[in-house]
Amino acid sequence: MSIYEKLIDFTMNGMSEQGNYLFEVNPGGAPCNVLSMLQRLGKKTAFIGKTGEDFFGKILQNAVKEQGIDISNLVIDKEIPTTLAFVHTASDGDHSFSFYRNPGADMMLQKEDFDISILKNTHIFHFGTLSMTDTKIENVTKMSLGIAKEYGALISFDPNFRPLLWKNLDVAREKIAYGMSQCHILKISDDEIEFFTGISDIDKGIEKIQKQFNIPLICATMGKMGSNAYYNGEKVECTPFLCENTVETTGAGDTFMACILNTILENGLNNMNKQKLYEMLQFANAAASIITTKKGALKVMPQKNDVLNLIQRKSDKNIY
Repeated sequence: MSIYEKLIDFTMNGMSEQGNYLFEVNPGGAPCNVLSMLQRLGKKTAFIGKTGEDFFGKILQNAVKEQGIDISNLVIDKEIPTTLAFVHTASDGDHSFSFYRNPGADMMLQKEDFDISILKNTHIFHFGTLSMTDTKIENVTKMSLGIAKEYGALISFDPNFRPLLWKNLDVAREKIAYGMSQCHILKISDDEIEFFTGISDIDKGIEKIQKQFNIPLICATMGKMGSNAYYNGEKVECTPFLCENTVETTGAGDTFMACILNTILENGLNNMNKQKLYEMLQFANAAASIITTKKGALKVMPQKNDVLNLIQRKSDKNIY
């Protein structure tokens, strides 16, 4: 299960006849994207969060429900509007964001809003730093995490660092450090490693993180350079699946994260070896590659067979 971030992504979709940018409404939010991919892989998921009682909130509620995610603890704020994000896409598919969230409904979740018993029956609790940008939601996040951990859940953390949402970047580093101190599974990008550690070298940055937090499994994503897994003192590398028809990279990290969690759910965190780690990264890289060929993420996550077929095509050397 995951908590908190639920928003509308407005993704660029060409130009109008008048020469104006066109933006497409795409339901999103990193934690919920993760759940959507896990649903595709046959796992049972649930989301805790809040949307506004507005047009965009209704779109989000319906979209999440359509994916099969349990939304019994997705609640409505009657005063604060749904958070909006405009995704600006570069020519290579990379993206940046503009947020309309001061505040947004997702920031207004209170512990009285949901049934905490759901936290006692989860195998993995997933969260990111956007549920710690405001004191109120940070307290709810920490409370929820504590309950889930007390009842035996693995804690999964993706910083999902968005500089524009932080008034103070030193505070952002503090919240990332908190997430690392709590998690069993960390997914972190090359940019986030450099931001947090001040080190551009991936291995040295991970070494610094491990010395401080001793996280059982760390997965580092490096975009077009692939991904690495660090587990029990060992490092496993996996090359990327580069697609010529990449549209945008929104949701790639979330898709990757979901595939990592799926592997852990099926194998257990203590039962991994080099071969399993490589297969985990390979599947996650392939799934992330597929999502970059589509706009949005939540509603267009790949099916398992799509991912396996891409892996097979690569092994047959029919791509590139």
